[in-house]
Amino acid sequence: MRHGDKIKNLGRTASHRAALLSNLTCQLIEHKRIITTLAKAKSLRVYAEPLITRGKTDSMHNRRVVFSYLQDKEAIKELFGVIGDKVANRPGGYTRIIKLPRRMGDAADMAMIELVDFNEIYKNEAKESAKKTRRSRKPAAAKTAAPAAPANETPATDAAPEAPAAEGTEENNA
Repeated sequence: MRHGDKIKNLGRTASHRAALLSNLTCQLIEHKRIITTLAKAKSLRVYAEPLITRGKTDSMHNRRVVFSYLQDKEAIKELFGVIGDKVANRPGGYTRIIKLPRRMGDAADMAMIELVDFNEIYKNEAKESAKKTRRSRKPAAAKTAAPAAPANETPATDAAPEAPAAEGTEENNA
């Protein structure tokens, strides 16, 4: 029975599990998005988010604490540099898990885990849709104002299309 056992063991010993989660976190920090099994992604979220929270405040103590978990200098630089600046205003929820189709070989549930602030697809769609609505309102106001000004020119433009139409009818009669 597993009453009160809250840790996901992932079928590994404690040292193997710590190494796995450390490596997955380093890869997530480096690549901003990784594909793994759903169980590993859920465990990785619990492991990585407190480290990303530490990455928001760049101090020697926070760097040493994160280094004790990750053991990768390049990941530490990336975390306290690029990622820390980008998530500084976010109060949590730095990762997103998206379920993928099952793996062909063993039908394991697969998932993609990514850093939320680094996904350009969702950001661009939101910005473009907002811009489209704004653009559609401004030209509509300009179009209503534009025909009012050249109202005097309207008879002159109406006369021009009648002349070619008349020529076309004369050619048909001849």
